Amino acid sequence: MELTAEEKAMLDGAEGPAAAKAMDLLVRYGEALGADRLVETNNVAGVIGSSTPFMADYYAEQGAVGRDAIFSRFDLDSDEVVDIPQAKAFTCHLQTRVEPNNSAMFGLPDAALKYHQETQEYSASKGVNMLNTCTPHAAGNTPVKGEHCAWMESSAVVYINSVIGARSNTEGRESAAAAMLTRRIPYWGFHTDAARLGQYRVDVEIDVDSVMDWGMLGYYVGNCVGESVPVITGIKMTPNLVRHKHFGAAAASSGGVEMYHVVGVTPDADTVEEAFGSNKPKETFKYGKAEMKATYENLNAKATGTDVDYVMLGCPHYTIEQVWEAARLLDGKKISGNTRLWIFTNQSVKQVAVRNGYARTIEKAGGLIMTDTCSAMAAAAPKGTKVAATDSAKQTHYLPAIVGVEAWFGSTEDCINAALSGKWQGKAP
Repeated sequence: MELTAEEKAMLDGAEGPAAAKAMDLLVRYGEALGADRLVETNNVAGVIGSSTPFMADYYAEQGAVGRDAIFSRFDLDSDEVVDIPQAKAFTCHLQTRVEPNNSAMFGLPDAALKYHQETQEYSASKGVNMLNTCTPHAAGNTPVKGEHCAWMESSAVVYINSVIGARSNTEGRESAAAAMLTRRIPYWGFHTDAARLGQYRVDVEIDVDSVMDWGMLGYYVGNCVGESVPVITGIKMTPNLVRHKHFGAAAASSGGVEMYHVVGVTPDADTVEEAFGSNKPKETFKYGKAEMKATYENLNAKATGTDVDYVMLGCPHYTIEQVWEAARLLDGKKISGNTRLWIFTNQSVKQVAVRNGYARTIEKAGGLIMTDTCSAMAAAAPKGTKVAATDSAKQTHYLPAIVGVEAWFGSTEDCINAALSGKWQGKAP
């Protein structure tokens, strides 16, 4: 790997031992990937510095005590414990596994909550901005077209690559931590022009309008193309942030999609020819009424019980528009005594929801607005949950495996109605 003079100096220890360890990690990582150089980044999003009591005990048994020790061993893959300095790059924290204000509902012991709070304080002390969300692009960290980033979280990476035109691979905890201390990341994959060109074509033959429609389309596309770059044609309307959010998260879940093009909508796809560039489509898929129906049935294939114990909204985290919609649907109504409604978002959106009275409306109906996590991340649902409902194709994909419950997929209105009645009465498209 070819390094600049500044990068060689960092590797040799000119900026301290932690930066040297980080550069060593990035060089090893980049060479394994076949990258011939690094690229500068000033935008990192990860779970940097986070840890658990188990991790603390594990490293302590090896003689590595303290949070800098965990960072050195786990984040930097270093046998030597070094002092961790302030972040060199602008860095944000993604979602956590803990809901800070309702930890008892998630079965989290007080000691574990205290440890989590101390971990958060440690990360913040290193200059990490504690957004605690899977949608940092909707919570104060919005990159621009062409900006090289080092982001974890698949549903965030697919959004900034596709909708904004920023550039990031889906990084791991270690590479994101190293980028935080060096402002560098290997130049490969979606940082390069060639990797961003379309590979498969998906011709949409029906109107795709609602958030639910976009979630199903994303799930279908991911199943078709795997980790490749799809080019979507036939879209007649301009999807907003929420629709892109649900499309990308679903495609990333069912297939590992990290970038897509919607012809006439996304930044690098004014035409089909621009989206594919020098590539020719490997295959063309059609998405019509039959494919939509099959996708809906696939998403709901493992759900049988109609008594809904839990309605989970907010995967990826809800925007203020979605919280407003939920409040509107709940206004003046009461949730069934047999059902729990949890809505997940980031802390800044929750503050707006409180100021606007949406939180009060939701809570008066019997629901709760949660922050910092979700049921999949926390691997938790209300006690006794057997059947859940969600408007997220991504969450429907993960909940049965992670939490061990049945999961229905439908529109936000379907889910709110399930919360109110305690019954699933979702309608197929």
